[in-house]
Amino acid sequence: MMGFPMARRLCEAGCQVSVWNRSRAKAERLQPFGASVADTPAEAVAQADLVIALLEHGGVVEDVLFQQGTTAGLRPGTLVVDMSSIQPRQAREHAARLASQGVRHLDAPVSGGTVGAEQGTLAIMAGGEAADFERALPAFELLGKAVHVGPHGAGQLAKLANQMIVGITIGAVAEALLLCEKGGADMGKVKQAISGGFADSRILQVHGQRMVERDFTKRAAIAVQLKDMRNALATAGEIGFEAPITGLFEQLYAQAGNHGLADMDHAALFVELARRNGMN
Repeated sequence: MMGFPMARRLCEAGCQVSVWNRSRAKAERLQPFGASVADTPAEAVAQADLVIALLEHGGVVEDVLFQQGTTAGLRPGTLVVDMSSIQPRQAREHAARLASQGVRHLDAPVSGGTVGAEQGTLAIMAGGEAADFERALPAFELLGKAVHVGPHGAGQLAKLANQMIVGITIGAVAEALLLCEKGGADMGKVKQAISGGFADSRILQVHGQRMVERDFTKRAAIAVQLKDMRNALATAGEIGFEAPITGLFEQLYAQAGNHGLADMDHAALFVELARRNGMN
């Protein structure tokens, strides 16, 4: 959902792009835009100066990089930019393993959803060496706005912060709108009334509108939001940080998934909260 529009933007900007996906048909959709489709990850990266990975979670990133022969295809000095959302610890481990083979690394997860990917307005949070960030900047500028936030793993920390705020705010908006509906107010009008005040946010405008319209078609899934909350809690545990609010919302998203909402948009936490209140 994210990788296709991002790769298409690189193609349309005139970059020489080689692509690989475990489902070849998904990669082949990029051929009309000028991309060459590789049969293996190693083939895809063989001539690359810059390699971008956008994968489901840290285990898949490790598998593709180190188990499927990708690293064997990398030339010394190649820069690997992992734009997946994974744990900071995993990003640091991947950077160290690649460095031992003379390969550079940035962790650079993104926020902005499919709309941001299509429009080139993603927020890109990069961790790693400053020189590598400058090297990747021309590509980043085709995809959105990038900020170098610190050493290896810092990009993933920033993404966890982003996802904590997004996930928690979705819950706040859902609960507030449901309270209004339960009490007899018009949810859509309430959203309109509080827009522009201190409670306004992109979450209220985008996800709040999805709640008003009961449109929970997947853009970013409950299951992915749950993964991010769990990554945040795991990282908090590693560094001795207490995150009770994130812990509460991890439970709520987990219950939503258990009730059949895992593959719906993360705004569908609204449905779980409605169920709790007998409002389905």
